[in-house]
This record gives sequence, C-alpha cells and structure tokens, in this order.
Amino acid sequence: MTDTHQTPEWVLSGGTVHTPSGPVEAEVAVAGGRIVGVGHYPGVRKVDCAGLDILPGVIDSQVHFREPGLEQKEDLESGSRAAVLGGITAVFEMPNTNPNTDTEERIHDKLKRAHHRMWCDHAFYVGATAENAENLAELERIPGTAGVKIFMGASTGSLLVAEDENLARVLASGRRRVAIHAEDEERMNARKDHRVENDPSSHPVWRDDESAMLATRRILRLAREAKRPIHILHVTTPAELEVIAQHRDVATCEVTPQHLTLNAEDAYPRLGSHAQMNPPIRSKAHVDGLWHWLQQGVPDVIGSDHAPHTLEEKAKPYPNSPSGMPGVQTLLPLMLNHVLEGRMTLERLIDMTSAGVQRVFGLVGKGRIATGYDADFTIVDRKGSFTITDEWLASRCGWSPFTGMELKGRVVGTIIRGNVAMWDGQLGESAQGEPLRFAFSL
Repeated sequence: MTDTHQTPEWVLSGGTVHTPSGPVEAEVAVAGGRIVGVGHYPGVRKVDCAGLDILPGVIDSQVHFREPGLEQKEDLESGSRAAVLGGITAVFEMPNTNPNTDTEERIHDKLKRAHHRMWCDHAFYVGATAENAENLAELERIPGTAGVKIFMGASTGSLLVAEDENLARVLASGRRRVAIHAEDEERMNARKDHRVENDPSSHPVWRDDESAMLATRRILRLAREAKRPIHILHVTTPAELEVIAQHRDVATCEVTPQHLTLNAEDAYPRLGSHAQMNPPIRSKAHVDGLWHWLQQGVPDVIGSDHAPHTLEEKAKPYPNSPSGMPGVQTLLPLMLNHVLEGRMTLERLIDMTSAGVQRVFGLVGKGRIATGYDADFTIVDRKGSFTITDEWLASRCGWSPFTGMELKGRVVGTIIRGNVAMWDGQLGESAQGEPLRFAFSL
C-alpha cells in the first residue's frame, strides 16, 4: 500500500513496524515530518532498522521537570534530554513548580522556556487551586496545555485542593479530562504519628491503602456528579483498580514502572529514602495485584511520575527527606524488560504508552503509526540487553533507584516529527521539541 500523494523523503527500512493492525514487515515513509505511507519504497533513502522493532513514539504523560524555581533538581532541557535518551518522544509536565503553573502568564512562560530547549514534544498541566477554580475552563484551552491537575493530598510543592466543595468547583469549570493525585489529606494528617524517624519503610504505613482508596472513591463520586471525566494518576493499590473498573464512563487511570517493579520488602532496606515517593512503594502483594489488573486491561496508561530530587535532599533523615524519584529515562527500558520476561505483551505496552495516551487525552497526530500522523517513532532491539548506569542517566539529579539493573532489550532510537532526537545513545544535533496539540484546544 504505497502512498502516491506525497513523495517520501526517506523511509525506516528492514524493521518490524507496529501498526494499528499489528506488526508488519514493511517500510515507513516520511515526508515533511509526517508519515506518508507504510509499504515498500524502492529507490528512497533508507534508515536501516534491520532486526529492530519500530514502535509508535512513546509518550510519558506524567513528568515533573521542576522548572521554574527548582532547577537544582532538574530543568526542561535536562529532563527532556533524559526523555529522548530513554526513547520518549513527548511528555506532559506537571504544575508544582515555583511559582506554580496556575495562571495564563505562567503557562505561556513555560511554553516560551520550552521552545527548542526541550528535546521532546511537550504539554504543560495547569495546577488547580481554590483561587483559580472558576478560570480553569479558559486556562485548559490554551494551546500546549495538557489539561488540569488536582493534588487532593499534599505532595512536593504547595498545590492542594483537599475539600469536596473546592474539588466540585474545579470539576465544574471546563470539560477536558482532569488528572488527579488521589490521596486523602485529612487521613494523612491524622496518621502523621505513624511516621518513624529515620525509617522510610514507615512511609506506606503513614500514607496507607485507605488514604488512597478514600480519595479515589471521593473523586469518582464528585466526577460523576459533575459529569466530568477524570484520570487517576499513579494508582498503587489493587483495590483502587477494582473500583475504577466499575466507573469506566468517568475514569481512566495510570500505573507507574516503579510500582510495577519495586516492592517494599526489598526497596526500603536496600534504597532507603531513594524508594520514597507519593503514593508509596507498597508490598509485593500490591505489585502482584497491580499486574493482575493490568492483565485485566484496567490501567489505561503508564507514566513515569519522574520527580527528581538532589542526592543531598534525599540524604536528609526520614521524614524530612522529600518524596519522589526520577523515571522518565528508565520508563521504557523497565517496561520492555517486563515484556521480554513475559509479564505483558508488546502490544499492551504500545497501547499504554502511545495509543492509550492519545485516546485518553485527545492528542492530535500522535500515538500510532498511520498515514497522516506525525513521524514519531521509538525504535527498540528486543534481542539486545542493557544495564542502567549512573553515566547513562541524563537527569540533573544524577541518580536512579534502578542503577545497576540488567535488563533485556535496548532502546535504539527516538525520532520526533521526522527528526532524529537520539540514535544509539547519541543525541541529535539540536533540541527541536514543539507543543503537543489536543482536540479540545485547537
């Protein structure tokens, strides 16, 4: 099926192409930054992908790149550089910066900072507050915004909307899907004495299963009353996924690589506060339960919740140590390893990192290898292997809870709108990231 309407400039050749119809042995033709056909193109300049898998560009729909105000941890350039080195073609970045991204001026400031400083395509969340609730319908329509983000429980930064009355006001303003950090502030405040000094393993005792479940049930009820779609981030308990499965008309949800990979029994003794995040790393039984519901098709997307802090900050004694860990660069290597160890299919991983993100958020021109879509590709070698090292990590924080892990599979290339952002560990010539487009803000 050769496209005759636009002459290809070049093709990806020799690889297995993962199309909406499934894997095919074919070439993908590119012109003007778009896909112009999938087929066979004699005489066109070829990029050799022999023995490799050509996936739709992987999208990480939850990262914290810390700019402005917290650049000692990360900035838009370093975070997006880490992204493309890990095979990520686009990110949704979170609003808990300093100042918070909660006004039109601050959204435009981030977009300006990102322009051709970020290596990958990008969108920025608007942070919901009690003060800006009535303005959110307008703010979420600004091109380059990923929608609205609500923190129901305090995490890093000062964004917090804890009371049902204010949550209802936020949900009443606008129509795009709202991203939710679902932990119950009142319960966590009441349980602060469960924190044990110098013992990060008490973190999931303090921020317990019920803190998550209470918030999830509340926001599902409020979303239904408001007739507003929501997206529950970084779900950590199997019980929440079971409940969310009963509310698919209003709710989608995310799981993270770290909650699918790390367990409390091993992680806290070995990693200490480097395993500390919100919501917490929980028990092996929780991990097994998340995998059960993933295999049932409940989580829609995988996001990294990349949330870096410096080694000095992390070295503070618990509970003064900040919560969060880097993850944008390791999302795909970790999940590809899970595929190759038989925990999920490659088709399911593709759905959760490209087509699923497009479907949940109304992304335009992204998420599949199809004629007319952006020429975004993540190219992987399933026969390769890879060890995560500190030297490979590009995040400014300089560490990962996964350093030293030997993984099956290897990320070979990151191509964004026809531009090679990374190939075989080497960055492209320059950062060329552009704002993402969404159906609700065209």
